[in-house]
Amino acid sequence: MERTAMSTSDATRPKPAPTGTVAPDRPGWPEIVVGSLAALVAMLAIRLFGAIGLDEDPVVYGLILTAWSGVIGLIAFAVAALIRIRSWGAFSVRRTSWRWVLVGVAAGVVALLLKGLVNLGVITVTGFDADPQGDYYDAAGGGVLPLILTFLFLSILTPIGEEFFFRGVVTNALLRYGPVIGVVSSSVFFALVHGINMALPSALVVGLIAAEVMRRSGSIWPAVIVHAVNNVGLPLLVLITGTTGPTA
Repeated sequence: MERTAMSTSDATRPKPAPTGTVAPDRPGWPEIVVGSLAALVAMLAIRLFGAIGLDEDPVVYGLILTAWSGVIGLIAFAVAALIRIRSWGAFSVRRTSWRWVLVGVAAGVVALLLKGLVNLGVITVTGFDADPQGDYYDAAGGGVLPLILTFLFLSILTPIGEEFFFRGVVTNALLRYGPVIGVVSSSVFFALVHGINMALPSALVVGLIAAEVMRRSGSIWPAVIVHAVNNVGLPLLVLITGTTGPTA
């Protein structure tokens, strides 16, 4: 007699979607390009704040710039995610384990120490030590409330925004070409976006470590932790030393 009953595994296995309707399982070049264009527009928009005179108050302007760095990433991620992919998992936005949380913290400390050594080497060789993040110091040195806001922006908003786009979109898209190309090329892109200044080597180090942690864990959150550990150093430095950073 012909067997007609399906096995349990056959019954529960998802049926393939009709041809032509399957969404990609990871972001690709469309997400990179459109998200980058959205980020560029958002970066240009911040210049309007200077044009209307907000840069006359260094604390207010510093807070705006500090917050905007995270907002830009979220805008770029949102635009990229709305193109064609509806799965958070495609961008590695998924839960992680406590083990990977601890790995993220440890990797963040390693990145913090390593970028310090790299920066020292760059300064020693080139003599170039101009700080491109003076506005952040101005914000953090403006009093208790600005210091708290700077801490929140740099340790939460910026890591989430930048990691969601640069690792969730860009790294995941480029990993289709292999782990080395995916991790290295996305980290170079991340560094170049910070400009040709002393932020570039720091961003490269943090990008490499965050991208590799995300690749190995399969989740964006350990990478966010790596980024947060590094960013928290600036407001802590202001709190401990009382410095307001460069004013030029």
